[in-house]
Amino acid sequence: MNAPFKPDTVLPILADMCVGISELKKNPAAVVAAAREQQVAILNRNRPVAYVISPEVWEYLNDVLDDIDLAEQAREALESGEEGIPVSLDDLLD
Repeated sequence: MNAPFKPDTVLPILADMCVGISELKKNPAAVVAAAREQQVAILNRNRPVAYVISPEVWEYLNDVLDDIDLAEQAREALESGEEGIPVSLDDLLD
């Protein structure tokens, strides 16, 4: 009889490329070079343990997280009911 299916044994791999951790140890420069073009999942015993991404993707993700944080701060400020400080768009662009 087959063992019952356990959802925690199936993990998504959120990358187009995968490499084993032993291959990463053998040739880290090749893995980093591949990550310039697409995300690379690092697997240990067929389980994702890390992802290698390009600096551009890292910067983009940080910008998105900053935008989410700023939106949350703006939402909290609006919900607080406190009076804001009027500022012209020209002042912000200078």
